[in-house]
Amino acid sequence: MPLSQNQFDALVNLTYNIGETAFKKSTLLEMLNAGNYRGAADQFLVGDKSKGKVLNGLVRRCKTERELFLK
Repeated sequence: MPLSQNQFDALVNLTYNIGETAFKKSTLLEMLNAGNYRGAADQFLVGDKSKGKVLNGLVRRCKTERELFLK
């Protein structure tokens, strides 16, 4: 799967934050491998919770990573 530098950077940030194991099992990676880049980008927004609670800091980070991925 070809990636732009921005896409690569966003994925590295995500993997750092959620861990390699979680990334390997993620719907985002599944969509990316299927060539669904838009669907993969939308999956960045799923990680806005900690212990079931939406956190503003995570919401901002998820949106920022998604925007970087789509640049």
